[in-house]
Amino acid sequence: MVEVLKNYINGEWVESNSTETLDVINPATLEVLAKVPKSTNDEVKEAIKAAKEAFWEWRCTPPSTRVRYLFEFRSLLDQNFEEISEIIVKEHGKILDEARGDLKRGIETVELACGIPMMMVGDIEEDVAKGIDEAYVREPLGVCVGLTPYNFPAMIPLWFLPLAVACGNTFILKPSSQVPLTAKRIVELAEEAGFPPGVINLVNGSRNVSDVLLSSYDVKAVSFVGSTPVARHIYKKAAETGMRAQCQGQAKNFIVIMPDADMKSTIASCITSACGCTGQRCLAGENFIPVGEAYEPFKRALVEAASKIKIGYGLDPETQMGPLASKSQLDKVIEYIEKGVEEGAKLLLDGRKFKCEKYPNGYFIGPTIFDEVTPDMTIFKEEVFGPFMCIRKAESLDEAIELANSSIYGNAASIFTSNGKHAREFWYRTDAGNIGVNIGVAAPIAFFPFSGWKESFFGDLHAQAMDAVEFYTQKKVIISRWF
Repeated sequence: MVEVLKNYINGEWVESNSTETLDVINPATLEVLAKVPKSTNDEVKEAIKAAKEAFWEWRCTPPSTRVRYLFEFRSLLDQNFEEISEIIVKEHGKILDEARGDLKRGIETVELACGIPMMMVGDIEEDVAKGIDEAYVREPLGVCVGLTPYNFPAMIPLWFLPLAVACGNTFILKPSSQVPLTAKRIVELAEEAGFPPGVINLVNGSRNVSDVLLSSYDVKAVSFVGSTPVARHIYKKAAETGMRAQCQGQAKNFIVIMPDADMKSTIASCITSACGCTGQRCLAGENFIPVGEAYEPFKRALVEAASKIKIGYGLDPETQMGPLASKSQLDKVIEYIEKGVEEGAKLLLDGRKFKCEKYPNGYFIGPTIFDEVTPDMTIFKEEVFGPFMCIRKAESLDEAIELANSSIYGNAASIFTSNGKHAREFWYRTDAGNIGVNIGVAAPIAFFPFSGWKESFFGDLHAQAMDAVEFYTQKKVIISRWF
């Protein structure tokens, strides 16, 4: 009997009244792991009500007390680390080491949130005028919401939840219906850590759940990661009710390779960037710009390295790349390959040719590399979200930067070089929020903001670091005089 997942509302796991469910599928084996309910609008409203009613008592709980729950939560995540990592592999498809990295990065944010007593400190100025003092304090907002995607089942919910509740807010998590099992286990551990009822809630479902959350005046902030059209829609909806929004969208990340780059380490980093997590991450490199003499050696080495990747089920120890997360994503990547051929790019490596003998029905595809890609081509401009690489030669660093800046997206960009001047010129002039220098995946650690730009992000304050503290708190200014 396949489990039908429950919602977690006001400290209890409750069955949904909805008769509609979606299958949670292992993308390698196609085993149905669970069924996720399309929760009703009333159930979403019940979660909002529970979070709102729990807010004041939680807001009045001293930050030093709030973080004791987080210390216990962090310990439980660590104790159950391998179990959760295997859940990620089964429902998403990424290999085990990548799943461990997914969870580890999430735990780093929990650790950051444990420092909230210091990060929430306000400020004061004596005698702004004779006998008058002025100060500000940070206060929580109220009910906050996380709408999270399928590609990082642990990390992205943990980007939002720990910092939101550490700041004194209550929280409702709506995970992707493709990967709800990881979120379920994380919330189970939060319950075990002892968070009071209503502080953390989980509601499963599809778009209607998000719509109810976004239309509620009781929700004060929303954090989202997903496609740019949906990010833009959520940002607009949030403005209608006055809620704060941080909405991470799509990307098309450029990697520039200079002739003076160390080619061996560059290739290893570029392959990891493009094919890690099967290319399903918003920091994946998709457009590779070798400059001048770097072009021929880089192209040859990239094709050779990509051809050797071992593809299979993520729990098999020899596997280096797993399947795509869904049939729809597999179809999408194949469509982009066909589009590249149609538009005249030169196909150097065709991922459609890969067949997984052990798991013939899984959503597998091999790395794909196109050469002679021009800026007007669809595959140069649009995010593919798979193990997909485009090569475009540039004659100079100036041309490479111009190509990178031509994108409507600005999530990340990297340069490989041994020349400090080239590196500085690149990070100074490139319009992207996360810059890598000899780094293929420019992923900020939890102490720094995840800083997407342009149509990769809608909002003012990013996830992680002090940006998140600013996002989940509001400043109250107190001006006082005593006679």
